Amino acid sequence: MAEYRAGAVSVSGAWIRLPEERWQHILREHPELDGFYEYVLTTIENPWKVLAGSRGELLAIKEVAWEKFLVAVYKEINPYDGFVITAFLTRRIKQLEKKVVVWPRQ
Repeated sequence: MAEYRAGAVSVSGAWIRLPEERWQHILREHPELDGFYEYVLTTIENPWKVLAGSRGELLAIKEVAWEKFLVAVYKEINPYDGFVITAFLTRRIKQLEKKVVVWPRQ
């Protein structure tokens, strides 16, 4: 059974889980996110935008500094449950904005 630190409620109301194993994987790939755990969850709960990914995943985006954004990538399995896939920091917001906006609804 995976150990869960916490989770977040997405803008659609699904509980998005973040297992300890997944968080450690994220930190191995993106060590600059050390100390950003709560901010990843906050990004899912209160994003600036949520975009549709190419494989059914969702990308919650929130600005963390001048022209620097945190992207929390997650999958909703059903209307009540989901999980975090990864998270990363980027300045390339123009590339992401080419994706379909799913929230806020336009």
